[in-house]
Amino acid sequence: MSPVRLDNVDRGILHALQNDARNSTAAEMGKEVGVSASTVRNRIQRLEDAGIIEGYHPDINYEKANYQLHVLIVCRAPPSNRSRLADRVMEITGVVTVRELLTGTENLHVEAIAVNSDTVDTITEQIDEAGDGHREH
Repeated sequence: MSPVRLDNVDRGILHALQNDARNSTAAEMGKEVGVSASTVRNRIQRLEDAGIIEGYHPDINYEKANYQLHVLIVCRAPPSNRSRLADRVMEITGVVTVRELLTGTENLHVEAIAVNSDTVDTITEQIDEAGDGHREH
C-alpha cells in the first residue's frame, strides 16, 4: 500500500483532533480548514482507514484518580532485546506507556502510575524481572 499523502486540510484536522478530539466537531474543524463538515468526516475516515489515526485516547489526571505517583523509570536494554522487553513491560500493572529510544544507553522509558512508594517498588521489581538475563552490566 502506498503512503497516504497529507495536505494542509489533513494536517489541520489532525491538529484539531490532537488539541481536543472529544470537543472538536466536524463543522468547527471544517470552518478552521476551509472545507465542509462532510469533507472533514470523509477525511477522518480515510485517515483512520490508512492507520494514521489509530485511536482516540483520554488525557487522565492521575492524581484525581487516586494515583498520587506518576513516575518515569529510565532503563537500559540491549538493542536486540529492547522491543521484546518493551512488550513484556507494557503488561505490568501500573505501566501506562513504554517508549523505545533508538540511540543512547538509557533506551527504554517507562511511564507508570502508583498509589504509593511500595507500588512503585513492585513495578520496578517487575521491570527488573522482565529484563533478567537481558541486562547490560
